[in-house]
Amino acid sequence: MTEQTTTVDLLAIAAHRDDVEQTCGGALIRMAEKGYSTGVLDLTAGEMGTRGDAEIRSREAADAARELLLTWRGNLGLPDAKLETTLDAKLALAAEIRRLRPRTVILPYWEGRHPDHYRTAELGYEACFLAGLKRLDLAGGALWAPHRPKKILYASLYANVRPTFVVDITQQFDRRLRALLCYRSQYGDQPEGSALFPAHDELKDRIRSVARYYGMLIGVKYGEPYVVKEMLQLDDVVKIPVPTF
Repeated sequence: MTEQTTTVDLLAIAAHRDDVEQTCGGALIRMAEKGYSTGVLDLTAGEMGTRGDAEIRSREAADAARELLLTWRGNLGLPDAKLETTLDAKLALAAEIRRLRPRTVILPYWEGRHPDHYRTAELGYEACFLAGLKRLDLAGGALWAPHRPKKILYASLYANVRPTFVVDITQQFDRRLRALLCYRSQYGDQPEGSALFPAHDELKDRIRSVARYYGMLIGVKYGEPYVVKEMLQLDDVVKIPVPTF
């Protein structure tokens, strides 16, 4: 990680380059358009992927970051397909949280097919907690004061759960799709890994269909689902945006 003083309002933490583009890219774009500073911290370089390599995916992630309107993007350099909730990993992530000082953090949903994804949820939650402990000594602790994000959101697009809320990404969907397709090594039509990856046009159809489904739930064209563990507060029951009929 490079030392810098950039801070962000919203930070998405993911296991691999291209994860956030699939699950929470729309919210990142929408919040950037509202004037918030946004960032992504990928925990691994994706070096164990079937297609491409770490160097190629680094360039693709930089292209995708521009489409996502990110203020900052970084990589923690943890081993791909070997993520573990070790103390060293938690402390390294907690140090980055102290440095970036996000108000809200987006994590992957805590259950999933890929072990790296659900371990990222564990690592992210525990690191957010540890980062706020005043007496915990972290790497760079003399530079970065304790900080704990106010809210953690879980991107649940690929989880078979009812979301707590859905973000309207109708205006952001095309940009989110362009960000994902920046990963040409992963999603371009090619023979390698063709049994694992859908064809380019099929991929776009699937992504559009899923976004249309979640959009339908709130009466808009495209939506992006999230889960929170805490109760949500509602101050105006007369102006609730999604109608019953």
